[in-house]
Amino acid sequence: MTETSTVTDAAVVKAPKAPALPDAQTVTEVKHWTDRLFSFRCTRPASLRFRSGEFVMIGLMGDPDPKTGKQKPLLRAYSIASPSWDEEMEFYSIKVQDGPLTSKLQHIKVGDEIILRPKPVGTLVHDALIPGKRIWFFATGTGFAPFASLLREPQTYEDYDEVIITHTCREAGELTYGRELIESLKDDELLNEVIGEGFWKKIKYYPTTTREESAKMGRITDLMRSGEAFADLGVPPLNPESDRAMICGNLAFNLELKDLFENTYGLEEGANSKPAHYVVEKAFLD
Repeated sequence: MTETSTVTDAAVVKAPKAPALPDAQTVTEVKHWTDRLFSFRCTRPASLRFRSGEFVMIGLMGDPDPKTGKQKPLLRAYSIASPSWDEEMEFYSIKVQDGPLTSKLQHIKVGDEIILRPKPVGTLVHDALIPGKRIWFFATGTGFAPFASLLREPQTYEDYDEVIITHTCREAGELTYGRELIESLKDDELLNEVIGEGFWKKIKYYPTTTREESAKMGRITDLMRSGEAFADLGVPPLNPESDRAMICGNLAFNLELKDLFENTYGLEEGANSKPAHYVVEKAFLD
């Protein structure tokens, strides 16, 4: 009896641990940037292939139903902040205290599991744009996430001579994630080797704040209308011949830029099925 019991125990110990969640991935890093913003990294599904700039559905299990006791997944679309070649996945998130998902997600720790549906989609991809000379990335808040991916994507620098990233937030601390990522590119040995030494010199970073005082204040749309943004950057206003753009921000920001692009600069919206001058990420909400 003793021998049989020992064999059974050993078999139990060696059995692989079943994931507690469907499509489970393990959190490997968590960093809180402000009381409203955090980023985290997790393992990457072996089967997942995506284009830099796309998003996936991620989440956690919700609270048990009071009547049935069953739990349903709480899922939300999150832009992938890591580039397509990264061995792990990275995400950048807002904290909403009473949000169904983010009220729970903001408390995750290294070793915890999240749900990650391995079906990437999205419009903020190079395939949705026709060739140009200069690419603009326009972001508000956590809308910087897909550009964190694209700024580390070799194709971005192969396709364009200039890469301009504008990031507008309420407070200066909300710019930290993006600023530190851009600064880190200078010392990224892998990217400097793959793309070419000094590739980061193509980047022009234009951060602005709308509430807290900073080096550059104002909404990017106002700074574009006045011409101040173009003067600061040393580039002409956008035009269909040379400029391509991607937008990821709150709904009002997306609509305002869309109107500006089409009615002032003469740009045409593109899609995966019909590439053109600019694209908008419709799934993103700040």
